[in-house]
Amino acid sequence: MYRLPLGDRVTDAVNFLTKHGKPVFSAISDVVGGVVHGLAHVLNAPPSLALAALVAMACWWLRGLAAGVLAFAGLILIDSLGQWNAAMETLALVLVSSVAALIVGIPLGVLSARVPAVSTVARPVLDFMQTMPAFVYLIPAISFFGLGEVPGVVATMIFAIPPGARLTELGIKQVDRETVEAAEAFGTPPGRVLTRVQLPLALPTIMTGVNQVIMLSLSMVVVAGMVGAEGLGANVFGAITQYNLGAGAESGLAVVVLAIILDRMTSALGTRLAPAARRSADRVVHGGVTNVLRYRPRPAFALSGVVVFALLATTLGIVGTGGGSKGKPITIGYIPWDEDIAVTQLWKSELEKRGYAVTLRQVDAGPLFAGLGQGDIDLFFDAWLPATHADYYDKYKDRIEDIGVWYDKASMQIAVPKTDPANSLADLKGQSSRFKGRIVGIEPGAGEMKIVKNKVQPAYGLTDYKVVQSSTAAMLAELNRSVQNKQPVAVTLWKPHWAYTKFPIKPLADPQNAFGAAEKIHTLGRQGFAKDFPQVNGWLKKFTMPDEQLFPLEDLVVNKYKGKEAQGVSEWEKQNPAIVKKLTG
Repeated sequence: MYRLPLGDRVTDAVNFLTKHGKPVFSAISDVVGGVVHGLAHVLNAPPSLALAALVAMACWWLRGLAAGVLAFAGLILIDSLGQWNAAMETLALVLVSSVAALIVGIPLGVLSARVPAVSTVARPVLDFMQTMPAFVYLIPAISFFGLGEVPGVVATMIFAIPPGARLTELGIKQVDRETVEAAEAFGTPPGRVLTRVQLPLALPTIMTGVNQVIMLSLSMVVVAGMVGAEGLGANVFGAITQYNLGAGAESGLAVVVLAIILDRMTSALGTRLAPAARRSADRVVHGGVTNVLRYRPRPAFALSGVVVFALLATTLGIVGTGGGSKGKPITIGYIPWDEDIAVTQLWKSELEKRGYAVTLRQVDAGPLFAGLGQGDIDLFFDAWLPATHADYYDKYKDRIEDIGVWYDKASMQIAVPKTDPANSLADLKGQSSRFKGRIVGIEPGAGEMKIVKNKVQPAYGLTDYKVVQSSTAAMLAELNRSVQNKQPVAVTLWKPHWAYTKFPIKPLADPQNAFGAAEKIHTLGRQGFAKDFPQVNGWLKKFTMPDEQLFPLEDLVVNKYKGKEAQGVSEWEKQNPAIVKKLTG
């Protein structure tokens, strides 16, 4: 059957738009990015207690004293988990995405309710927008807007528009037709019928749509974290890729608390704004303690309190953020490979000591190379060449600077437990049942996965094995479980890696050299890096790290101080003062 070249056409279209629409996309990126960063700065400026009190006051007015106290407690819990700054960055991203989605969704819903032809066309489009996996939106978004918050906002906005549009249309259509006809009979113009009759009566349903838009936006924070956006999404994504259960639980709990507060506030706001719902709520009679817990201050008192706390938070924020200016900014991208995490954290520490303002962005290999090519990322320490990352490097090499090699004994393997009778890749042939018919792999975008599928399996006749796509963290978790249970397992691995010292495993010999010769790990910079950072470029050109230095650093950063990488780097630096001195000497 003829295969439709849809993928090729979409790729051509995205490439065309990327090339010819750069001024437009750059302007959008500057505006959206500026708004997100500005709002995040405003939310992070005041002390957490002041902002928590401000939100609690708003909850008190909207839902009652109990809601205010619980909101305050929830925000203090986020702060006590060390997730406050990330939560405020996420809140900024959610608010911008939600507002953008509502600006499009509500007018579209109104138009769909009043013009049947628009509803007919919009319905399948909204179905497409909501059912298409959100990750797909990230691919062109990265091409158009680069890495960071902007592609996350765009993908989130597209995903969140449908409920706002649908529920607005539904609310207007549910308004009693006789009421509308009565207004029209008195000669009310169509615009006033909409604003004075239909929208007020449809407000509860519309506010339900607003609530759903905000909830869907918040559910997308991990997707935003995958493309370099700061906040709780980045923390959750990092915890997933590094198999850090503790960090994942803390970040996940912060997301839950933030979601509950936003859900309760928007639900209550709908009740307060809708006259019928407000009168119904006011008629409910309670007594005793319930009256106290549900007590809401009068609007004048509530507004006064909010203004006082807002002024206090702003004043404290201005006082708290004063001080010296930051150093020259430099962005380092990294993938969740242990040697990259360790070396990236080491250089972050060293560069910050020299006055640079370092930002780290964890993304997958594909988006990372795209970020280098587009100039969104300044540095990357873990390019495996000439084989593993060859596809990405060849695509962007004209816009990337190869700073130098810091490790020259890198290699890829398939590893098994030491007690396993297999010693060579050839020994795996015909043994798939013993290994459950699978080789446990890592991220699907990793070059090693392609080499195993395209070269290793054909070379050794391992076609009865399935190479399971997962992540580095999932592969290590499966390796740990199998070793603990003394079960056979075959995993994709590489050197340098601390797993060879932690687990009783061995690499299988590769007599046919299907993995290729030993690779070298390169440091890459964006185009113009040497010119913009001549001193750093000079330090990195001299940088090398042998096994006896790298493996202890990996163990400290990735294992002993998991989730507290700076402490691992600090301990390694104290143990190796002479080596540290040479890094920037």
